[in-house]
Amino acid sequence: MPVLYEKAVTRRELARRVGRLEQAAGVRLVTLGDGAERGVRVLEFRTGTGFAFDVVVDRALDIGRCEHRGTPLAWLSAPGVVGPWFAEPLGLGWFRSWGGGMLVTCGLDHTLLGGTDDASHFHQDVRPTEEYGLHGRIGFAPARLTGYGETWEADECLLWAQGVVRQAAVFGETLELHRRIEARVGESRFTVRDEVVNAGFDPTTHMFLYHINVGWPVLDEGSEYLIPAPDGVPVGEYPTVDYRCLTAPVAGFREQCYEHETVAAADGTVPVAVVNRAQRIGVYEVHRKDQLRFHTMWRMLGEGAYAVAMEPSTNRDAGRFDARQRGELQFLAPGESRRYDLEIGVLDGLAAIEGFAGRVKKVNHAVTARVPDV
Repeated sequence: MPVLYEKAVTRRELARRVGRLEQAAGVRLVTLGDGAERGVRVLEFRTGTGFAFDVVVDRALDIGRCEHRGTPLAWLSAPGVVGPWFAEPLGLGWFRSWGGGMLVTCGLDHTLLGGTDDASHFHQDVRPTEEYGLHGRIGFAPARLTGYGETWEADECLLWAQGVVRQAAVFGETLELHRRIEARVGESRFTVRDEVVNAGFDPTTHMFLYHINVGWPVLDEGSEYLIPAPDGVPVGEYPTVDYRCLTAPVAGFREQCYEHETVAAADGTVPVAVVNRAQRIGVYEVHRKDQLRFHTMWRMLGEGAYAVAMEPSTNRDAGRFDARQRGELQFLAPGESRRYDLEIGVLDGLAAIEGFAGRVKKVNHAVTARVPDV
């Protein structure tokens, strides 16, 4: 049964104390009303612990604002929540519509830097090539909302939302993202269950990446990046630093990326977090290694754009053309699907931070055993 305000309550005990569940927790559908966000549907989740997050229905059911007891957890960018009708999907136009938020989905047929690639697998002479923009198109697509609400299972209450996001073109891909988001009343976390389906009749490329964006005050001078992996490979020429230790905002900072070959725990999961021991708070994500082989840390410690992202991915950070050259570019056959499971939550207090750090350290012992001294 959920613990609410330091008291374990059954369904009946809670019903005796509130007129309706949403007094304590719940899911509410609202429509934003001004500026570039006007008309965007959002599902507001509250779990009753002070943990709250927004599911942006019209942006692929991604997660926007996320907070715990009034403390913001996610980085929100300068553009803010931008309606999909303003999307600029080609080139680097993604940056003009990227609102930040706790979770941004990248894919479904392309992630990372774009360009023009072969499209002969769609066997159409009028469309021999396809142009791809940064991180693909799915993050700009509105969902068909198939349901949301609260479901009681004995004395446990599950908050949920689900929908289908379609990415399609004539003489091109027909891909669907089937997404279900769940959070339990009395807990400070949520899960994302995704299935990517090739609903068309031609094979199509498949690349998938979760962009999990953490901001101030979780990110601040002295914050740390916890990941079970050997030192990451810098994707560029960067100054030599302990990149897992984070700093205050730096004027003129240039973004950095570090690619990791993570090691999974015994249950196949990979635990990653950004923690701030001074503020006694952190944000974690857990994914499955057999679903998302690679992991990149996006380190952006500039003024205004001050964020760190955890990025589990199907592909290396070098992107599409590197994957094709390596023979790692994946295809989905007609009717084929892939499953992805993700958990995101808050680490509230030093005990929770140290417990998660111990979980990472335990896996890191396996990392140390596998990596020879140099």
